[in-house]
Amino acid sequence: MSAPATHSDPVVRSLLANARPCAVSFYKPNEAIYAHGDTSGPLYLVEFGTVRVCRLTADGRRQISTFHFAGEVFGFEPGGEHLNYAESVDSTGIRLLRPNSDAGLGESALTIALRTMARIQDHLLLLGRMNAAEKMAVFIIDLHDRQDADRFIDLSMQRSDIADYLGLTFETVSRVLKAFKDAKLIRLPMLSQIEVLDWTGLRCLAE
Repeated sequence: MSAPATHSDPVVRSLLANARPCAVSFYKPNEAIYAHGDTSGPLYLVEFGTVRVCRLTADGRRQISTFHFAGEVFGFEPGGEHLNYAESVDSTGIRLLRPNSDAGLGESALTIALRTMARIQDHLLLLGRMNAAEKMAVFIIDLHDRQDADRFIDLSMQRSDIADYLGLTFETVSRVLKAFKDAKLIRLPMLSQIEVLDWTGLRCLAE
C-alpha cells in the first residue's frame, strides 16, 4: 500500500482549497469506486493505497488504463458519465473533490485533465511500440518516480493487474521479472516489493 499523501503537489493543494470539505471513504481491496456508466463530475483524490482504472474490451477482456497512488487525482472524463470503472487495488482511502462554489475547481482541474490525457498517450505508446522487457522497465521506473520511492518500490498490484496494464500475459510478466532478477537488474525481497540494483541497465531497456 502506498504511504499516506502529503499533498506536496501545488495542483492538488489548489484543488483541495476549492473543494467542499469531505471525509475520506475507505475501501477494502478490489472494491468498486465508480462503475462504467456512473455519472461523472467530481474528482477523486487518493489519500493512501492504490487505484486501478479499467475498461472492458469488445471481447470482454479487462484493460487497465492506469494506476493511481497516494496524492494523485483521478476521475476526469469528458461527457456526463464514466466510460471506465475504478477499483481499489489494496486498502485505499479516497477523498471526493466537489467544487465549493459555482466557480468550480478552477484551473487546477484543467491541469489534472491535461495530465490524464498525457498519461493516456504515454500508455498507448507503451502498448504499441515496446516489447515485453521494455514495457516492464518503463513500468518499474514509472512506479519509482510516482511513488517518490527511495530504496524499495511498492508493488501493491497483482501480477495479473500488471499484465492487463502492459498488454501482456500473466506468464510473460512473471518470466520478464525473473529475467530481470537473474540479470541482477532488480531484486524481489517479497512479492509486493522491487529493489532496483542496476538503474543504468534498466533505463537503457526503457529508452
